[in-house]
Amino acid sequence: MADDSPHVVVVSQHYPPDRSGNASRVSDTCAHLAEGDWDVTVVAPPPSFPHGQFSRSWTRKTTETVDGVTAHRLWAWQPAAEDPGFLSRMAYYLLFPLHALCWLLVNHREYDVIVTSSPPIFTGLAGLPFGLLTDTPWIVDVRDLWIDAAVGLGFIGEGGVVERASRWYERLVLRTADRVTVTTRVLGEDLVERYGIDEGSVRHLPNGVDTATFRPTDAEREPTIVYAGNVGHAQDLDACIRAMSSVASGATLRIVGDGDTRDRLERLVAEEGVGDRVEFTGLVPRETIPELLGGAMIGVAPLKRDDMLEYAVPTKAYEYMACELPVVATGVGEIEALIDESGGGLFVDNDPERLAAAFDDLLSDAERRDALGASGREHMVERYDRGVVAGRLGRVLDEVVDR
Repeated sequence: MADDSPHVVVVSQHYPPDRSGNASRVSDTCAHLAEGDWDVTVVAPPPSFPHGQFSRSWTRKTTETVDGVTAHRLWAWQPAAEDPGFLSRMAYYLLFPLHALCWLLVNHREYDVIVTSSPPIFTGLAGLPFGLLTDTPWIVDVRDLWIDAAVGLGFIGEGGVVERASRWYERLVLRTADRVTVTTRVLGEDLVERYGIDEGSVRHLPNGVDTATFRPTDAEREPTIVYAGNVGHAQDLDACIRAMSSVASGATLRIVGDGDTRDRLERLVAEEGVGDRVEFTGLVPRETIPELLGGAMIGVAPLKRDDMLEYAVPTKAYEYMACELPVVATGVGEIEALIDESGGGLFVDNDPERLAAAFDDLLSDAERRDALGASGREHMVERYDRGVVAGRLGRVLDEVVDR
Protein backbone atom coordinates (compact mmCIF):
# COMPACT_ATOMS: atom_id res chain seq x y z
CA MET A 1 0.00 0.00 0.00
CA ALA A 2 1.47 3.30 -1.06
CA ASP A 3 1.76 6.07 1.54
CA ASP A 4 -0.35 8.35 -0.63
CA SER A 5 -3.22 5.86 -0.92
CA PRO A 6 -6.63 7.40 -0.20
CA HIS A 7 -8.10 6.52 3.19
CA VAL A 8 -11.66 5.27 3.77
CA VAL A 9 -13.28 4.53 7.13
CA VAL A 10 -16.28 2.19 7.26
CA VAL A 11 -18.66 2.28 10.23
CA SER A 12 -20.54 -1.01 10.64
CA GLN A 13 -22.63 -2.47 13.47
CA HIS A 14 -21.55 -5.99 12.46
CA TYR A 15 -18.03 -7.21 11.68
CA PRO A 16 -16.45 -10.67 12.09
CA PRO A 17 -16.43 -12.60 14.33
CA ASP A 18 -20.07 -11.42 14.35
CA ARG A 19 -21.96 -14.05 12.37
CA SER A 20 -24.27 -12.28 9.98
CA GLY A 21 -24.48 -11.75 6.26
CA ASN A 22 -23.59 -8.08 6.66
CA ALA A 23 -20.54 -8.85 8.80
CA SER A 24 -19.06 -11.13 6.15
CA ARG A 25 -20.01 -8.75 3.34
CA VAL A 26 -18.33 -5.75 4.99
CA SER A 27 -15.25 -7.83 5.79
CA ASP A 28 -14.88 -9.24 2.28
CA THR A 29 -15.53 -5.89 0.60
CA CYS A 30 -13.01 -4.08 2.77
CA ALA A 31 -10.38 -6.76 2.17
CA HIS A 32 -10.83 -6.42 -1.60
CA LEU A 33 -10.56 -2.61 -1.36
CA ALA A 34 -7.36 -3.00 0.66
CA GLU A 35 -5.92 -5.27 -2.04
CA GLY A 36 -6.33 -2.34 -4.41
CA ASP A 37 -5.20 1.19 -3.75
CA TRP A 38 -7.34 2.08 -0.72
CA ASP A 39 -6.19 2.28 2.88
CA VAL A 40 -9.16 0.80 4.77
CA THR A 41 -10.24 1.22 8.39
CA VAL A 42 -13.35 -0.32 9.96
CA VAL A 43 -15.03 0.94 13.12
CA ALA A 44 -17.31 -1.61 14.80
CA PRO A 45 -18.58 -2.57 18.28
CA PRO A 46 -17.36 -5.65 20.18
CA PRO A 47 -18.64 -8.92 18.69
CA SER A 48 -22.21 -9.47 19.90
CA PHE A 49 -24.33 -10.98 17.13
CA PRO A 50 -26.14 -13.35 17.35
CA HIS A 51 -26.92 -12.00 20.77
CA GLY A 52 -25.96 -14.04 23.79
CA GLN A 53 -23.22 -15.95 21.94
CA PHE A 54 -20.22 -13.80 22.91
CA SER A 55 -18.66 -12.80 26.21
CA ARG A 56 -19.20 -9.16 27.05
CA SER A 57 -16.28 -6.78 26.72
CA TRP A 58 -15.81 -3.67 28.85
CA THR A 59 -12.67 -2.44 27.05
CA ARG A 60 -13.05 1.07 25.59
CA LYS A 61 -11.18 0.23 22.36
CA THR A 62 -9.25 -2.62 20.82
CA THR A 63 -7.47 -2.60 17.45
CA GLU A 64 -6.44 -5.38 15.07
CA THR A 65 -5.34 -5.63 11.45
CA VAL A 66 -6.58 -8.55 9.33
CA ASP A 67 -6.28 -8.93 5.55
CA GLY A 68 -4.85 -5.42 5.28
CA VAL A 69 -7.85 -3.85 7.07
CA THR A 70 -7.43 -2.06 10.40
CA ALA A 71 -10.45 -2.64 12.65
CA HIS A 72 -11.13 -0.54 15.73
CA ARG A 73 -13.60 -2.08 18.20
CA LEU A 74 -15.30 0.64 20.21
CA TRP A 75 -17.18 -0.27 23.36
CA ALA A 76 -20.95 -0.46 23.11
CA TRP A 77 -23.70 -2.25 24.96
CA GLN A 78 -23.77 -5.97 24.14
CA PRO A 79 -27.11 -7.75 24.74
CA ALA A 80 -26.69 -10.99 26.70
CA ALA A 81 -30.13 -12.46 25.94
CA GLU A 82 -30.78 -14.42 22.76
CA ASP A 83 -33.89 -12.33 22.04
CA PRO A 84 -33.19 -8.98 23.75
CA GLY A 85 -35.90 -6.66 24.98
CA PHE A 86 -36.56 -3.25 23.47
CA LEU A 87 -34.32 -1.28 25.82
CA SER A 88 -31.39 -3.65 25.41
CA ARG A 89 -31.73 -3.56 21.61
CA MET A 90 -31.87 0.23 21.56
CA ALA A 91 -28.81 0.51 23.81
CA TYR A 92 -26.95 -1.78 21.38
CA TYR A 93 -28.09 0.22 18.36
CA LEU A 94 -27.51 3.71 19.78
CA LEU A 95 -24.43 3.55 22.00
CA PHE A 96 -22.17 2.25 19.24
CA PRO A 97 -22.84 4.99 16.64
CA LEU A 98 -22.53 7.65 19.34
CA HIS A 99 -19.14 6.22 20.37
CA ALA A 100 -18.15 6.01 16.69
CA LEU A 101 -19.14 9.67 16.23
CA CYS A 102 -16.93 10.71 19.15
CA TRP A 103 -14.06 8.72 17.66
CA LEU A 104 -14.55 10.27 14.22
CA LEU A 105 -14.66 13.80 15.67
CA VAL A 106 -11.09 13.20 16.85
CA ASN A 107 -9.83 11.22 13.84
CA HIS A 108 -11.86 12.25 10.77
CA ARG A 109 -9.07 14.37 9.26
CA GLU A 110 -7.14 11.15 8.58
CA TYR A 111 -9.80 9.96 6.12
CA ASP A 112 -10.75 11.00 2.61
CA VAL A 113 -14.24 9.46 2.74
CA ILE A 114 -16.61 8.04 5.37
CA VAL A 115 -18.93 5.06 4.74
CA THR A 116 -21.70 4.11 7.19
CA SER A 117 -23.41 0.76 6.69
CA SER A 118 -27.06 0.13 7.55
CA PRO A 119 -28.85 -1.72 9.14
CA PRO A 120 -29.37 -0.50 11.72
CA ILE A 121 -30.22 3.00 10.52
CA PHE A 122 -28.52 4.55 13.55
CA THR A 123 -25.01 4.03 12.16
CA GLY A 124 -25.77 7.18 10.14
CA LEU A 125 -25.41 9.18 13.37
CA ALA A 126 -21.65 8.72 13.04
CA GLY A 127 -21.52 10.33 9.59
CA LEU A 128 -24.34 12.87 9.65
CA PRO A 129 -22.42 15.79 11.26
CA PHE A 130 -19.66 15.43 8.66
CA GLY A 131 -22.19 15.37 5.84
CA LEU A 132 -23.88 18.50 7.18
CA LEU A 133 -20.89 20.55 8.34
CA THR A 134 -17.75 19.45 6.49
CA ASP A 135 -16.51 18.73 2.96
CA THR A 136 -15.62 15.11 3.83
CA PRO A 137 -17.56 12.88 1.40
CA TRP A 138 -20.05 10.54 3.05
CA ILE A 139 -21.55 7.37 1.58
CA VAL A 140 -24.57 5.71 3.21
CA ASP A 141 -24.72 1.99 2.48
CA VAL A 142 -28.32 0.72 2.83
CA ARG A 143 -28.86 -3.02 3.05
CA ASP A 144 -32.59 -3.11 3.84
CA LEU A 145 -35.71 -1.15 4.79
CA TRP A 146 -35.00 -1.43 8.48
CA ILE A 147 -37.88 0.76 9.69
CA ASP A 148 -40.42 -1.12 7.55
CA ALA A 149 -39.16 -4.43 8.92
CA ALA A 150 -39.32 -3.15 12.51
CA VAL A 151 -42.92 -2.00 12.01
CA GLY A 152 -43.95 -5.18 10.20
CA LEU A 153 -42.49 -7.39 12.92
CA GLY A 154 -44.13 -5.38 15.68
CA PHE A 155 -40.96 -3.96 17.24
CA ILE A 156 -42.24 -0.39 16.82
CA GLY A 157 -45.81 0.83 16.44
CA GLU A 158 -47.08 1.80 13.00
CA GLY A 159 -47.69 5.54 12.75
CA GLY A 160 -46.39 6.17 16.25
CA VAL A 161 -43.87 8.69 17.50
CA VAL A 162 -40.96 6.27 17.16
CA GLU A 163 -41.74 5.45 13.54
CA ARG A 164 -42.29 9.10 12.58
CA ALA A 165 -39.06 10.20 14.25
CA SER A 166 -37.14 7.34 12.63
CA ARG A 167 -38.40 8.25 9.16
CA TRP A 168 -37.58 11.94 9.67
CA TYR A 169 -34.07 10.95 10.71
CA GLU A 170 -33.61 8.52 7.79
CA ARG A 171 -34.80 11.15 5.32
CA LEU A 172 -32.24 13.61 6.69
CA VAL A 173 -29.46 11.03 6.47
CA LEU A 174 -30.23 9.92 2.92
CA ARG A 175 -30.71 13.44 1.56
CA THR A 176 -27.48 14.64 3.18
CA ALA A 177 -25.23 11.81 1.98
CA ASP A 178 -23.11 12.28 -1.16
CA ARG A 179 -24.00 8.78 -2.38
CA VAL A 180 -26.45 6.09 -1.30
CA THR A 181 -25.57 2.49 -2.15
CA VAL A 182 -28.32 -0.15 -2.20
CA THR A 183 -28.42 -3.92 -2.57
CA THR A 184 -31.23 -4.05 -5.13
CA ARG A 185 -32.79 -1.72 -7.64
CA VAL A 186 -36.20 -2.09 -5.97
CA LEU A 187 -34.68 -0.83 -2.73
CA GLY A 188 -33.17 2.19 -4.50
CA GLU A 189 -36.45 3.03 -6.23
CA ASP A 190 -38.30 2.81 -2.92
CA LEU A 191 -35.87 5.21 -1.19
CA VAL A 192 -36.11 7.71 -4.05
CA GLU A 193 -39.90 7.65 -4.01
CA ARG A 194 -40.32 7.59 -0.23
CA TYR A 195 -37.72 10.18 0.80
CA GLY A 196 -37.29 12.31 -2.30
CA ILE A 197 -33.56 11.71 -2.54
CA ASP A 198 -31.69 12.49 -5.76
CA GLU A 199 -31.91 9.47 -8.04
CA GLY A 200 -28.48 10.37 -9.40
CA SER A 201 -26.90 9.76 -6.00
CA VAL A 202 -28.03 6.11 -5.82
CA ARG A 203 -25.67 3.29 -6.77
CA HIS A 204 -26.53 -0.44 -6.96
CA LEU A 205 -24.12 -2.69 -5.01
CA PRO A 206 -25.52 -6.21 -4.44
CA ASN A 207 -24.50 -8.27 -1.43
CA GLY A 208 -22.61 -10.82 -3.52
CA VAL A 209 -20.51 -13.78 -2.44
CA ASP A 210 -16.85 -14.78 -2.25
CA THR A 211 -16.88 -17.34 -5.06
CA ALA A 212 -13.33 -18.48 -4.26
CA THR A 213 -14.43 -19.58 -0.77
CA PHE A 214 -17.97 -20.65 -1.62
CA ARG A 215 -17.39 -23.14 -4.40
CA PRO A 216 -18.30 -26.75 -5.20
CA THR A 217 -16.54 -29.43 -3.15
CA ASP A 218 -15.84 -33.12 -3.76
CA ALA A 219 -18.06 -34.09 -0.83
CA GLU A 220 -20.77 -36.66 -1.48
CA ARG A 221 -24.14 -34.94 -1.32
CA GLU A 222 -26.61 -36.39 1.19
CA PRO A 223 -30.43 -36.04 1.15
CA THR A 224 -30.24 -32.85 3.19
CA ILE A 225 -32.04 -29.54 2.81
CA VAL A 226 -29.88 -26.86 4.40
CA TYR A 227 -30.70 -23.43 5.76
CA ALA A 228 -27.59 -21.45 6.74
CA GLY A 229 -28.10 -18.00 8.20
CA ASN A 230 -29.82 -15.90 10.82
CA VAL A 231 -32.73 -17.68 12.48
CA GLY A 232 -34.82 -14.51 12.63
CA HIS A 233 -38.23 -13.00 12.16
CA ALA A 234 -38.04 -12.33 8.40
CA GLN A 235 -37.40 -16.00 7.52
CA ASP A 236 -40.36 -18.33 6.95
CA LEU A 237 -38.72 -21.33 8.58
CA ASP A 238 -42.12 -22.25 10.05
CA ALA A 239 -43.32 -23.28 6.58
CA CYS A 240 -40.13 -25.26 5.97
CA ILE A 241 -40.53 -27.18 9.23
CA ARG A 242 -44.19 -27.94 8.52
CA ALA A 243 -43.22 -29.10 5.03
CA MET A 244 -40.97 -31.82 6.41
CA SER A 245 -43.92 -33.96 7.53
CA SER A 246 -44.94 -34.21 3.84
CA VAL A 247 -41.50 -34.76 2.26
CA ALA A 248 -41.56 -38.30 0.96
CA SER A 249 -37.85 -38.80 0.41
CA GLY A 250 -36.81 -39.11 4.06
CA ALA A 251 -34.57 -36.04 3.82
CA THR A 252 -33.42 -33.94 6.76
CA LEU A 253 -33.84 -30.17 7.13
CA ARG A 254 -30.63 -28.86 8.70
CA ILE A 255 -30.93 -25.37 10.19
CA VAL A 256 -27.43 -23.95 10.58
CA GLY A 257 -27.25 -20.78 12.67
CA ASP A 258 -28.97 -19.11 15.56
CA GLY A 259 -31.18 -16.15 16.27
CA ASP A 260 -34.23 -14.68 17.94
CA THR A 261 -36.76 -17.31 16.86
CA ARG A 262 -34.84 -20.54 17.43
CA ASP A 263 -36.59 -21.45 20.70
CA ARG A 264 -40.03 -20.99 19.13
CA LEU A 265 -39.02 -23.04 16.08
CA GLU A 266 -37.75 -25.87 18.27
CA ARG A 267 -41.15 -25.94 19.98
CA LEU A 268 -42.81 -26.04 16.54
CA VAL A 269 -40.68 -29.05 15.57
CA ALA A 270 -41.93 -30.88 18.66
CA GLU A 271 -45.55 -29.88 17.98
CA GLU A 272 -45.32 -31.10 14.37
CA GLY A 273 -43.65 -34.36 15.39
CA VAL A 274 -40.74 -33.92 12.98
CA GLY A 275 -37.89 -34.09 15.48
CA ASP A 276 -36.29 -36.86 13.43
CA ARG A 277 -36.48 -34.76 10.25
CA VAL A 278 -35.23 -31.37 11.49
CA GLU A 279 -31.79 -30.68 12.95
CA PHE A 280 -30.60 -27.46 14.62
CA THR A 281 -26.81 -27.20 14.57
CA GLY A 282 -26.56 -23.80 16.25
CA LEU A 283 -23.70 -21.54 15.30
CA VAL A 284 -20.77 -23.10 13.48
CA PRO A 285 -17.45 -21.54 12.39
CA ARG A 286 -18.06 -19.61 9.18
CA GLU A 287 -15.18 -21.36 7.44
CA THR A 288 -17.11 -24.65 7.71
CA ILE A 289 -20.19 -23.35 5.87
CA PRO A 290 -18.94 -24.13 2.31
CA GLU A 291 -18.30 -27.74 3.37
CA LEU A 292 -21.79 -27.99 4.90
CA LEU A 293 -23.35 -26.64 1.72
CA GLY A 294 -21.21 -28.96 -0.39
CA GLY A 295 -22.67 -31.98 1.40
CA ALA A 296 -26.32 -30.98 0.93
CA MET A 297 -28.69 -31.41 -2.02
CA ILE A 298 -30.86 -28.29 -1.62
CA GLY A 299 -30.41 -24.85 -0.09
CA VAL A 300 -33.53 -23.10 1.15
CA ALA A 301 -33.96 -19.30 1.26
CA PRO A 302 -37.40 -18.85 2.85
CA LEU A 303 -38.36 -15.19 3.11
CA LYS A 304 -41.81 -14.38 4.42
CA ARG A 305 -44.26 -13.21 1.79
CA ASP A 306 -44.43 -9.60 2.87
CA ASP A 307 -44.41 -6.55 0.60
CA MET A 308 -42.00 -4.90 3.03
CA LEU A 309 -39.45 -7.58 2.07
CA GLU A 310 -39.92 -7.09 -1.67
CA TYR A 311 -36.43 -5.60 -1.99
CA ALA A 312 -34.64 -8.36 -0.06
CA VAL A 313 -32.24 -11.00 -1.37
CA PRO A 314 -30.69 -13.06 1.45
CA THR A 315 -26.92 -13.47 1.28
CA LYS A 316 -27.43 -17.20 1.78
CA ALA A 317 -29.03 -17.47 -1.69
CA TYR A 318 -25.80 -16.22 -3.27
CA GLU A 319 -23.75 -18.64 -1.16
CA TYR A 320 -25.90 -21.63 -2.11
CA MET A 321 -25.59 -20.84 -5.80
CA ALA A 322 -21.83 -20.30 -5.57
CA CYS A 323 -21.56 -23.83 -4.15
CA GLU A 324 -23.64 -25.22 -7.04
CA LEU A 325 -26.46 -25.93 -4.62
CA PRO A 326 -29.94 -25.53 -6.18
CA VAL A 327 -32.07 -23.03 -4.27
CA VAL A 328 -35.68 -23.31 -3.18
CA ALA A 329 -36.86 -19.79 -2.34
CA THR A 330 -40.02 -18.15 -1.07
CA GLY A 331 -41.05 -14.53 -0.61
CA VAL A 332 -41.80 -11.77 -3.07
CA GLY A 333 -39.96 -9.38 -5.37
CA GLU A 334 -36.19 -9.41 -5.81
CA ILE A 335 -35.62 -12.95 -4.55
CA GLU A 336 -37.96 -14.25 -7.27
CA ALA A 337 -36.14 -12.12 -9.85
CA LEU A 338 -32.78 -13.58 -8.79
CA ILE A 339 -34.06 -17.15 -9.15
CA ASP A 340 -35.47 -16.37 -12.60
CA GLU A 341 -32.43 -14.53 -14.00
CA SER A 342 -29.89 -17.02 -12.62
CA GLY A 343 -31.71 -20.24 -13.42
CA GLY A 344 -30.28 -21.46 -10.13
CA GLY A 345 -33.34 -22.84 -8.39
CA LEU A 346 -37.08 -22.91 -7.84
CA PHE A 347 -39.36 -20.17 -6.51
CA VAL A 348 -42.50 -21.38 -4.72
CA ASP A 349 -45.32 -19.99 -2.60
CA ASN A 350 -45.00 -19.79 1.17
CA ASP A 351 -46.98 -22.99 1.61
CA PRO A 352 -45.73 -26.17 3.34
CA GLU A 353 -47.24 -28.49 0.73
CA ARG A 354 -45.73 -26.58 -2.19
CA LEU A 355 -42.36 -26.48 -0.42
CA ALA A 356 -42.55 -30.23 0.20
CA ALA A 357 -43.34 -30.86 -3.48
CA ALA A 358 -40.38 -28.71 -4.58
CA PHE A 359 -38.06 -30.51 -2.16
CA ASP A 360 -39.21 -33.92 -3.41
CA ASP A 361 -38.90 -32.89 -7.07
CA LEU A 362 -35.26 -31.91 -6.64
CA LEU A 363 -34.29 -34.69 -4.24
CA SER A 364 -35.48 -37.28 -6.78
CA ASP A 365 -33.81 -35.71 -9.85
CA ALA A 366 -30.00 -35.50 -9.67
CA GLU A 367 -29.71 -34.33 -13.28
CA ARG A 368 -31.98 -31.36 -12.62
CA ARG A 369 -30.13 -30.49 -9.43
CA ASP A 370 -26.84 -30.49 -11.31
CA ALA A 371 -28.21 -28.25 -14.08
CA LEU A 372 -29.67 -25.71 -11.64
CA GLY A 373 -26.49 -25.76 -9.56
CA ALA A 374 -24.22 -25.15 -12.55
CA SER A 375 -26.40 -22.29 -13.80
CA GLY A 376 -26.43 -20.62 -10.38
CA ARG A 377 -22.66 -20.91 -9.98
CA GLU A 378 -21.99 -19.36 -13.39
CA HIS A 379 -24.32 -16.45 -12.60
CA MET A 380 -22.60 -15.75 -9.27
CA VAL A 381 -19.09 -15.77 -10.74
CA GLU A 382 -20.03 -13.40 -13.55
CA ARG A 383 -22.16 -10.87 -11.67
CA TYR A 384 -22.05 -11.28 -7.90
CA ASP A 385 -18.52 -12.17 -6.90
CA ARG A 386 -17.50 -9.89 -4.02
CA GLY A 387 -14.36 -8.84 -5.81
CA VAL A 388 -16.55 -7.56 -8.65
CA VAL A 389 -18.86 -5.78 -6.18
CA ALA A 390 -15.91 -4.24 -4.33
CA GLY A 391 -14.65 -2.90 -7.65
CA ARG A 392 -17.98 -1.12 -8.10
CA LEU A 393 -17.68 0.38 -4.62
CA GLY A 394 -14.15 1.48 -5.43
CA ARG A 395 -15.49 3.41 -8.42
CA VAL A 396 -18.10 5.08 -6.18
CA LEU A 397 -15.34 6.07 -3.75
CA ASP A 398 -13.33 7.48 -6.65
CA GLU A 399 -16.36 9.55 -7.69
CA VAL A 400 -16.81 11.23 -4.34
CA VAL A 401 -13.11 12.02 -3.84
CA ASP A 402 -12.88 13.23 -7.45
CA ARG A 403 -10.22 10.76 -8.56
